[in-house]
Amino acid sequence: MVRKMIAEFLGTFWLVFGGCGSALFAAGYPELGIGFAGVSLAFGLTVVTMAYGLGHISGAHLNPAVTVGLWVSGRHSGSEVGAYIFAQILGAVASASVLFLVLSGAGDFQIGGFASNGYGELSPGGYSLFSVFLAEALLTFFFLLVILGVTDKFAPKGFAGLTIGLALTLIHLVSIPISNTSVNPARSISQALFAQTDAISQLWVFIVAPILGAVLAAWVYKYLSNIKE
Repeated sequence: MVRKMIAEFLGTFWLVFGGCGSALFAAGYPELGIGFAGVSLAFGLTVVTMAYGLGHISGAHLNPAVTVGLWVSGRHSGSEVGAYIFAQILGAVASASVLFLVLSGAGDFQIGGFASNGYGELSPGGYSLFSVFLAEALLTFFFLLVILGVTDKFAPKGFAGLTIGLALTLIHLVSIPISNTSVNPARSISQALFAQTDAISQLWVFIVAPILGAVLAAWVYKYLSNIKE
């Protein structure tokens, strides 16, 4: 269990550092910025690399919503859920702390939103609470459907990590303008702790919506799997 927790800690650390780091350091860099597409790809690549690098140790959930969804679907032990989520949040916060330290070394250092998620004034496109909640729940729903499908015993072997990473890339391409993309409570918590905005007060959305979407996906996939078998 300790090895699994360390793997989840390191994997979530890498996801936040690679994904949120690309948004903080490279997205808007003058003339050479990677933009929304680059940040989307960065998040996807973190999942691909950790899925193949650490997936054989812990499953590389890297996301409390994924852990809850896998548990509800019967793919993960309930006794490990709390430990996994603790390790994921700890890894995300540790990563955000390092991002803060690196960012503080810039001459024009400003915290601002710190790659946090939000709705209303904190949404990149000014989207409402309803729009953000719906998008986060729906995108997490499909993310979990993909995860459950490609890791099914009937799925082709060896492609799960790549498929899941591409799914997360697509999710970011859709929703960065809406909510700055969460679908991951640990990622949202870590950035909200450092943001100089009201991100903390809106954090509940990025905990409840992804978990709701994950639970619904688990129920739907269990129903579909029973028909298939």
